[in-house]
Amino acid sequence: MSAEAEDSDSDSEGGATGGEADMDFLRNLFSQTLSLGSQKERLLDELTLEGVARYMQTLSEPCPGRTNCSLTPSFLAAGIPDFRSPSTGLYDNLEKYHLPYPEAIFEISYFKKHPEPFFALAKELYPGQFKPTICHYFMRLLKDKGLLLRCYTQNIDTLERIAGLEHEDLVEAHGTFYTSHCVSASCRHEYPLSWMKEKIFSEVTPKCEDCQSLVKPDIVFFGESLPARFFSDFLKVDLLLVMGTSLQVQPFASLISKARTDPDPLGSPSPQGTPLHSSPSDPFLGMIMGLGGGMDFDSKKAYRDVAWLGDCDQGCLALAELLGWKKELEDLVRREHASIDHFSFPQEVPATCQGRGQDNREGETPVTAASPRRDAELLRDS
Repeated sequence: MSAEAEDSDSDSEGGATGGEADMDFLRNLFSQTLSLGSQKERLLDELTLEGVARYMQTLSEPCPGRTNCSLTPSFLAAGIPDFRSPSTGLYDNLEKYHLPYPEAIFEISYFKKHPEPFFALAKELYPGQFKPTICHYFMRLLKDKGLLLRCYTQNIDTLERIAGLEHEDLVEAHGTFYTSHCVSASCRHEYPLSWMKEKIFSEVTPKCEDCQSLVKPDIVFFGESLPARFFSDFLKVDLLLVMGTSLQVQPFASLISKARTDPDPLGSPSPQGTPLHSSPSDPFLGMIMGLGGGMDFDSKKAYRDVAWLGDCDQGCLALAELLGWKKELEDLVRREHASIDHFSFPQEVPATCQGRGQDNREGETPVTAASPRRDAELLRDS
């Protein structure tokens, strides 16, 4: 103990306090005991976009149990504003509603008492004013090639669905306009996108046809739970792509810490890795100990994380070119956009939404008019 005290005093003379020296000692102790911050084996031959592309090409080889996951929160290239930010200008036309604060418009308790401001804003946000971007179609290409496990998105605009992703491909962490439900716990009747659109654009507050309670689009308000699927998948992931987000807002920002740091580069179906993370094996403990957490691009211990800074669409094109997919991606975007231009969106969607457990009411005939996605499939098949 005396030797440690002398070391501490010596550190203090060099500009560090005794407390800081003690903290350094504890950090080293925890690092040695728990293997925090130990060097991991690289899965990429280099920490560049080129290295990512070469790794993805190994994932394209058939192997049982191999999966990939894409995390894709926000696409301003589609013309979609950051709708929760008061600085976007979307809130300017809501002054007449005298909101106590701008974010109240997305609080479920406020919505149930005063739904009018939300539906006024929803008219500005409603899907149909925008087209999917190159990023969306890059995810579609990953799906078509069997490389997409799941797309986690913060978007509520349904553009991933328009681009060709299905319900099982998505975790819509902030919900979606694709379906709506009665807010009454004893009713919960489901309504399709076309029904809600008609109400919003006619400036009629949507009411349930069964019980006259409010009907709310299935977007996640402040105070509501995240979808259950939000917490799955990450121990099965070989590659995590993060696009269009600063990862500053929880709980979405925590997703990167759920991915394994040492998945088997050969894709063996036998689990060889433990759920470690980019820096310490427990990111919360690591942050407490001052060891960092999340992604590591620059330190000497960096071994897996790659940053490509720039426009998301251009990044996807660059990665597609390295994979030999660029022309295929550009042709896909051109074909799908032509279909959307030809068939205005949104058109009718099935009145019974698959996988949501809501049957047609007695005497109803399901609506089966084509959507842009279906039209695009017909166009490709012709």
